Amino acid sequence: MVAWADYKSEAKSRGALALELYAAISTPVKEPQDVKAALSDHLAYQANLERSGALAFAGPMSDETGVHMQGMGLIIYRADSLEAARSLAENDPMHQSGARSFNLRRWMINEGSLTVSVGLSTKQTELS
Repeated sequence: MVAWADYKSEAKSRGALALELYAAISTPVKEPQDVKAALSDHLAYQANLERSGALAFAGPMSDETGVHMQGMGLIIYRADSLEAARSLAENDPMHQSGARSFNLRRWMINEGSLTVSVGLSTKQTELS
């Protein structure tokens, strides 16, 4: 098995972005009403993380069929270390309440694209 630091160094040397973020898969462990009870505090927490720059992306995921909402979510953190990202996830009211648990992994972004359009006079934005 290759060490993470070695792989990251190799990726950078071949010209990849090698942007390191942290991905938390948040899975419901209690009843839907328990998840809903923690939702307001969870969303406020994530809004604070977004304002501070620690939250890159977050949102719900479907079930495997793509048809149903299960309450599972994906949260992408910006942090200085795995330990710092774990602290962000642990302090999420959804996880503190026990309504959801999480698995956290380092995530290295090497390829892809992101398009942002900002209408200066219309003040409209589009992300794709």
